[in-house]
Amino acid sequence: MANISDIARMAGVSVSTVSRVLNNHKYVSEEKRAAVQKIMNEMNYTPNKNAVDLIRGETKMIGVIIPYNNNQAFDQMLHGVLNKSVERDYSITVLPTKYNKAKEIEYLAMLKNKLLDGIIITSRSNNWEKIIPYTNYGSVVSCEYTDHPDIGCSYIDRYASYLDVFQYIKSKGHVNVAFTTARGIESISTQQTIGAYKEIFGEINSGYHISHCYSMDDGYDAGQKLLSLRERPTAIYANGDEVAGGIYQYARSIDYEIPKDVAIIGQENQPIGIGLGLSSIDHQLIKVGEQAFDLAVNKSKQKMKIPYHIIHRLSI
Repeated sequence: MANISDIARMAGVSVSTVSRVLNNHKYVSEEKRAAVQKIMNEMNYTPNKNAVDLIRGETKMIGVIIPYNNNQAFDQMLHGVLNKSVERDYSITVLPTKYNKAKEIEYLAMLKNKLLDGIIITSRSNNWEKIIPYTNYGSVVSCEYTDHPDIGCSYIDRYASYLDVFQYIKSKGHVNVAFTTARGIESISTQQTIGAYKEIFGEINSGYHISHCYSMDDGYDAGQKLLSLRERPTAIYANGDEVAGGIYQYARSIDYEIPKDVAIIGQENQPIGIGLGLSSIDHQLIKVGEQAFDLAVNKSKQKMKIPYHIIHRLSI
């Protein structure tokens, strides 16, 4: 099998010229480029990708650490990353973790092994102290805020958004308000939701917080629990429109009218929420993903805040 030295000898050029042709370098004459390409075609030569990557100093591959691949919020961020990757001719490797700490570290080691140019972390289980050392080997970008100078981030101000949504619910006259979250108290997002709730409403009534809600089925179960309480909530803030859709489905199954009997607001402006006419807070996660990709490719450590907005519909 021919190698790069054979191609150079047969084309009458240097090895560095063949290397520049393989990397589409602009500083190669058309005559030499054509000669090299002719020999490669005749020899049916296919360059070794790893060798080309080493010569070029980059893989043109970005990894995306994502806890779940069936979650609308993470899907939106991934969609944004994919949008930009096509524009910049990059490949994307999806790295699912299910919040497994060892798996996250295993993926970060791909930077050290030169298998990726950068990694985008949509959500994490490890603390930043475990992650920081890998910034020595490639670009690490977070989709949540971090003030660490070596990590760029494309983020939303979640705490401010939670304050706004709870204040909006309160302005509609609701006092008995429940909410759902994806993870338990170990999650920063859950901690922020609880903190914002307490700032607006005070202490949380027993049973008004239900965690581990990811899907429409989870929302249905949460709705059943919440609307069966002796002092049932008059409004529910769901951590996603799919979860909100499940709550809506259960409420309608017991002939509750929305929002007369229970008001519902979701999150991320997903198709199911639009179809059911659910109010939602849109964190513009596609834009978060797009900006994260740009930061990773540009090896930028900037902190880029993406705006959010509440979408008012008839469910509250």
